[in-house]
Amino acid sequence: MSNFKLWAALVFFFSFVAVACGTVDAEGPGPESDSDSDTDSDSDSDSDSDSDTDSDTDSDTDSDTDSDTDTDTDSDTDSDTDSDTDSDTDTDTDTDSDTDTDTDTDTDGDCPGQCVAQGACRTLNGTYLPDYTCPAETPICCEPGVTDTDTDTDTDTDTDTDTDTDTDTDTDTDTDTDTDTDTDTGTGSKWDGGMFVGNITTYGSIRDDFMQYWNQLTPENEGKWASVEGNRDNYNWNSVDRIYAFTRDNNIPFKQHTFVWGNQSPSWIGGLSGPDAAAEIEEWIHDFCERYPDTELIDVINESTPGHAPAGYAQTAYGNDWIIKVFEIAQRECPNSILILNDYNVLSWNTNEFISMARPAVNAGVVDGIGLQAHGLADWSYNDVSSKLQQIADLGLPVYISEYDVDVQDDNRQRQVMEEQFKLFYTHPSVKGITLWGYIYGSTWVDHSGLIRDGNFRPAMTWLMDYLGK
Repeated sequence: MSNFKLWAALVFFFSFVAVACGTVDAEGPGPESDSDSDTDSDSDSDSDSDSDTDSDTDSDTDSDTDSDTDTDTDSDTDSDTDSDTDSDTDTDTDTDSDTDTDTDTDTDGDCPGQCVAQGACRTLNGTYLPDYTCPAETPICCEPGVTDTDTDTDTDTDTDTDTDTDTDTDTDTDTDTDTDTDTDTGTGSKWDGGMFVGNITTYGSIRDDFMQYWNQLTPENEGKWASVEGNRDNYNWNSVDRIYAFTRDNNIPFKQHTFVWGNQSPSWIGGLSGPDAAAEIEEWIHDFCERYPDTELIDVINESTPGHAPAGYAQTAYGNDWIIKVFEIAQRECPNSILILNDYNVLSWNTNEFISMARPAVNAGVVDGIGLQAHGLADWSYNDVSSKLQQIADLGLPVYISEYDVDVQDDNRQRQVMEEQFKLFYTHPSVKGITLWGYIYGSTWVDHSGLIRDGNFRPAMTWLMDYLGK
């Protein structure tokens, strides 16, 4: 019984030791290896695309039409096209790759160099002793070596794509059309061709040498009413047609002489009643200006100073204001012509009488210019003629020396008078033109006023041509 008890006690002891050594892991207590692998992959892709298209089209069309007859047409077309295209493309790619590998080997050297474990003991230098039996006095087994391996892989990919497209198209179209049409029915387009020195026809003809010396033409008798309408309502325009055509062909001003005059008017006009006479005056002026609309200058009324040769038939037709009335008719019928009140002895004996007669019509605004015949001035002093010329200029209208001549037989004396008086007229600021009354000796209305005798220049003509640069 005692042996049995001893055997039983030993079995119990070794069983206790086995339990105490921890032999519980069926796979054995070999080394432990922990391996952690973390892989993080972040991929960000941002794509921004902005497209702005602005198109502005402004079209302004202004059309203004005013009606009056001088036709001025201004057409302005401005076209501005601005096209701006901005394209911005930004691509940002960020790739971050981080790989972290951590290997931790922990060797616990707490045991005295040997472990108790069936088949799994090792020394401090890592040598395993699988068959070594630890002594009973070492009840605690040391931990096997531990190896930790951590692998972290982080991949970050950021892709940013920004596309900005701006398209600006500005189209501005401005069309301005201004049409101004001015119709002048009054006096606004009258001739203003500057100073001229003209002459007249010679016995109804225009001499071949006329354009060598002169740049304005007046018919001496061909344009007078009696010459054109000797019989009532029966016109003979032949001579005036020819003279007018000559001035058009040679581009020189034509001066009509004259509409209304107490002399050289048709004989039949004096026997008419007032209304009939008025109708015939208006018809005559209308028909002339309709036929010759571009006549530059017209002696509308001739020699109307009292005591001269006023037209009694016109006074019968219109009363005491007949001068104003006749000019009003001429204004209406001949809007393109300079309308002149013409008379003689104005620069000699009858200056004041002329001014008194002319002032009402001048003040009425119907007269465009004053015509001074300037005959018979050879014996008048320079100062007298100059003073009287200024008196007429003070009326405020342009002055035309309309019928100038120097009736002097002596060549040198004629030259002296011509030089003195012509210079006075030509340089006076109010004088706009000078017409000499004939130039062929023996073919003028007075005996000795001719400037060319037997084909030769008289001294006055030589001086005049030199002065004019002919």
